[in-house]
Amino acid sequence: MSFRRPRVVRALAAVLALPVLAALAAGCSSSGAGTTADGKTILRYQGQAGTVTPYELAADLGYFSKIDLKWVGDTTSGPANIQAATTKQIEFGSAFNGAVVKLIAGGAPVTSVLSSYGADGQSFTGYYVRDDSGIKTAKDLIGKKVGVNTLGAHHEFITRQWLHDQGLTDDEIKQVQLVVLPPVNTEDALRKGQIDVAALGGPLQDIALAHGAIHPLYTDKGLFGEFDYGTYVFRNDYIADHQDAVADFVQGTARATRWLQITPHDQAVARLADIIHKRGRNENTKLLDSYKSSGIPVPGAVIQERELQIWIDWLVRNGELPAGKLAAKDLYTNKFNPYANGKYPAESGPTGEVVAAK
Repeated sequence: MSFRRPRVVRALAAVLALPVLAALAAGCSSSGAGTTADGKTILRYQGQAGTVTPYELAADLGYFSKIDLKWVGDTTSGPANIQAATTKQIEFGSAFNGAVVKLIAGGAPVTSVLSSYGADGQSFTGYYVRDDSGIKTAKDLIGKKVGVNTLGAHHEFITRQWLHDQGLTDDEIKQVQLVVLPPVNTEDALRKGQIDVAALGGPLQDIALAHGAIHPLYTDKGLFGEFDYGTYVFRNDYIADHQDAVADFVQGTARATRWLQITPHDQAVARLADIIHKRGRNENTKLLDSYKSSGIPVPGAVIQERELQIWIDWLVRNGELPAGKLAAKDLYTNKFNPYANGKYPAESGPTGEVVAAK
């Protein structure tokens, strides 16, 4: 598979076509899934198998008072998740900030309200090669294959940024092939020589490292340090019509994220495992054996302007976005986040005690 710019553009067509899809859905009400018998607003969402999201944790911790969550299935693709939110199949979605920027640049009326994932001191994505591959530099990847979970998202942006930083020309970068693979198959494809680099994160990274004979060529944390990489987005019409519900989602999810950031590891894992067992989706809790942290370095998942601006600049530099068309400050809001002022009056610790915000 040749990594040519036209192919990338076609691969991103689903993201860029979202405004059209949104327009087709414009006749639908923005009221979403309705309300519960006791008057709470129902927010439909797509989850992740074997994983507990911060908002699911927030619901279990009792941090929501005005909303009720309704799971409608799982997703492994950020662009697909925010497409579902834009076309009103669900109320909110999460994706890599570069994909969010492209979505908004294409005319989709959404706003980021809270960071959803990132790289902290313990959790990050690495791009691994076999020890016997002979691959040591970016130039060694010319004509080689990099296994990623989807195009137009985190793995592609990080890879292309690293190649650029290492001095490869645009023509050389186009010769590095991106191969889309299910995350669970990526390690096996690397070991069988079907790909030359494997993007691995979370439990799958730990499992692969335990098998040995691989090492990281580059990492997202090595590129940008501890950084929030993705955000939750809501449609602008939904925010306008259901501001109390969005505010409740943000404050509760922010507090749950902070709970993960300050709670001892074993207690956090026990709570997450309990949630998976209780929700009855026939899931395996094995992935929790490799849980390290929330992956979000910023207290309460507050969005920082640079976390979006960096991808605006990236797209401008690559000729995929006109200079001056977007400014990061216009793409997000922290007004619903109780941690936006840098502190929070009280937080519940792992055993219920009140602790000071940090």
